[in-house]
Amino acid sequence: MHTLGKMSASRLLISIIIMVSASSSSCMDGKQMTQNYSKMSAEGNISQPVLMDTNAMLCCPPIEFRNLIVIVWEIIIRGQPSCTKAYRKETNETKETNCTDERITWVSTPDQNSDLQIHPVAITHDGYYRCIMATPDGNFHRGYHLQVLVTPEVTLFQSRNRTAVCKAVAGKPAAQISWIPAGDCAPTEHEYWGNGTVTVESMCHWGDHNASTVTCHVSHLTGNKSLYIKLNSGLRTSGSPALDLLIILYVKLSLFVVILVTTGFVFFQRINYVR
Repeated sequence: MHTLGKMSASRLLISIIIMVSASSSSCMDGKQMTQNYSKMSAEGNISQPVLMDTNAMLCCPPIEFRNLIVIVWEIIIRGQPSCTKAYRKETNETKETNCTDERITWVSTPDQNSDLQIHPVAITHDGYYRCIMATPDGNFHRGYHLQVLVTPEVTLFQSRNRTAVCKAVAGKPAAQISWIPAGDCAPTEHEYWGNGTVTVESMCHWGDHNASTVTCHVSHLTGNKSLYIKLNSGLRTSGSPALDLLIILYVKLSLFVVILVTTGFVFFQRINYVR
């Protein structure tokens, strides 16, 4: 294909815009959570959650190719220059401006398929993606507010006597934590990371409760997860994981010293016997 010549902005962006949108994104990859979570906004755009590390396909309005003049994909990602991918049917030419992410491409040649592909989806792909199709009857638009979802890592441990801590680490958006049975819980803590993920921590105590096992339930758009733990009814001076690790290392080191001393004693005994 040749380089796309200068395009008239006034011709591409007609003052009266006809918005054509769908209730769901039929061209999205089936491995993602698309049909269940796609939601139309009041402006006619599609709010589209996409799971990180999957393949996303965004489609243009269903316009017949014979009526097409120009296709333009506008990609607006926070912290980056606006990227445009354009195709002119009459001359079969394409042009890209400020498009440096090689993971965002046409599915195939634009004359065969106007859909956009993101493979694989990264957390940095949060943004707005809009397909503009210019025809003799006007411009037709379809926009996507792409929200990249990250599954949190869930952990559960007992910090001290009949007190448990549940953490949903680095999820996007923030997960929600609940307990069964309900305990005496401290306010939930949120730790926000620079890449947009959030770590959520909940700590609860069951001092006067007769529960022997408690369950931490984590709710998230990528799926729910439950972990359970048996409460220790005995006394513990400390539930610090770091202290527990030091105790284990101390025991192992003590055993190593005993073995080393025993081996040395046997060795010297054999030397004395030979003499």
